[in-house]
Amino acid sequence: MSDITDAPATADATEVRAWLRECVATYVRLPAEDIDENLPLSEYGLDSVYVLSLCADIEDRYGIEVEPTLLWDHPAIGPISEALAPLLAAR
Repeated sequence: MSDITDAPATADATEVRAWLRECVATYVRLPAEDIDENLPLSEYGLDSVYVLSLCADIEDRYGIEVEPTLLWDHPAIGPISEALAPLLAAR
């Protein structure tokens, strides 16, 4: 989706949340405003293949390593963005 050169210099949970909504919207072919950040990604039909793709997109965008278990432990966009905040702060 994005490459590492697109990585913002700083990213907070709000920016990450908005970017994740766009990614999920692209995957499921819905407008981003129709994506509920508190609804589990599985409710949109995203399976393990999409989760791995989303992890790769996050890594490319923000230049951090993301374990797929992070997305299983935090199954919705809101919790994912909050879980990513410490990783982003540490980069």
